[in-house]
Amino acid sequence: MAVVKARSQDIDMLARLVRAEAETEGEMGMFLVGNVGINRIRANCSDFKNIRTIPQMINQPHAFEALQHGMYYQSARDRERRIAQKAVNGERNWPAKYSLWYFRPGTFDNPGPCPPTWYDQPFVGRWKKHCFYEPTAKECESVYNTF
Repeated sequence: MAVVKARSQDIDMLARLVRAEAETEGEMGMFLVGNVGINRIRANCSDFKNIRTIPQMINQPHAFEALQHGMYYQSARDRERRIAQKAVNGERNWPAKYSLWYFRPGTFDNPGPCPPTWYDQPFVGRWKKHCFYEPTAKECESVYNTF
């Protein structure tokens, strides 16, 4: 059962996003990116107040670097659709379980260390090249109560 409303075109949008943002991180990396996106829709806090749909989340200004690159605009594939649907269904995994941000430091070939904070929120874990950050309860208690 979906935890956010999602039409088939929304699943395709999320599938294209997870691929463009994290294809080199494998299926788990793409799934974690999907987790962060769904958390942003459900949390209603911080920079993500009044974000209620997948299109709003993806098209939020400056939210995803992948929208500046051609890969996002390619057709969705079945593998990424399945990953997107899992995220929409509410499946979550650490380190993105409660994360609202992720960041890939360094360069593509030479990842750097994860900063201890990102947007003033603490680092909670890394998956391959991506660092994940979840808000404190003071900043966003609702992200911990979304499921």
